[in-house]
Amino acid sequence: MCNLVIDQGNSSTKIGVFDKGVLLFSERYPMFGALEIASIWSRFEVEDSILSSVVDLDSELLSLLQAKSHRFVLLDESTPLPISNLYETPKTLGRDRLAVCVGANFLKPDSNLLVIDAGTAVTYDIVNSKNQYVGGTISPGLDMRARSLHNFTKKLPLVEVKEDVGIYGTTTETALQSGVLNGLVYEMDGYVNALSSVYPDLSVFLTGGSSFYFERKLKSVIFANQNLLLVGLNRILSFRC
Repeated sequence: MCNLVIDQGNSSTKIGVFDKGVLLFSERYPMFGALEIASIWSRFEVEDSILSSVVDLDSELLSLLQAKSHRFVLLDESTPLPISNLYETPKTLGRDRLAVCVGANFLKPDSNLLVIDAGTAVTYDIVNSKNQYVGGTISPGLDMRARSLHNFTKKLPLVEVKEDVGIYGTTTETALQSGVLNGLVYEMDGYVNALSSVYPDLSVFLTGGSSFYFERKLKSVIFANQNLLLVGLNRILSFRC
């Protein structure tokens, strides 16, 4: 019997099907509802499911998952976790931020961890060697930076961010591309350096839809895992306190 894990993000929904901790299937959907649920249940023997969402909840989707699952978990601030949450406002903590931290902790327990999730926003979250989530920061992502430079000026164009850019540009377009991408690379390296002085032997996990831009550019040794959030959701679903 399988676990179905669902992450509803700002722009799409990503799902994973796990069997005894092994990811059998993953997919990203622009829209996710009854048809997609029916397709998954027809392909896999799903027993338990978990939903994490940063958008308004779909009551029809919730009802379907509750009806079809032997055990259904809606991830919120009261869900039992395998790590302690020291955030002062747990209700406001993004479920995706918490899930990626659980995933990193599952892959490397009892360690000081920094999880960088590069998506619409870039989040930096810390789990200490006592398996405690201690907090993090939120920063604009690549697309947000490019759009803000265009929207809040009169003449700067909207550019498409490219992976291969120089450390400076020779045109306005390449200067914007370099500034957007390299500015975020230097930000990431700066966070890693600063936190390494506070948390010894810091391990850095990189995930998120834009993570491929940074995997080869960061100076620090990192563990890149596109499915870290799914791994974390499956760990939470499987956890019994």
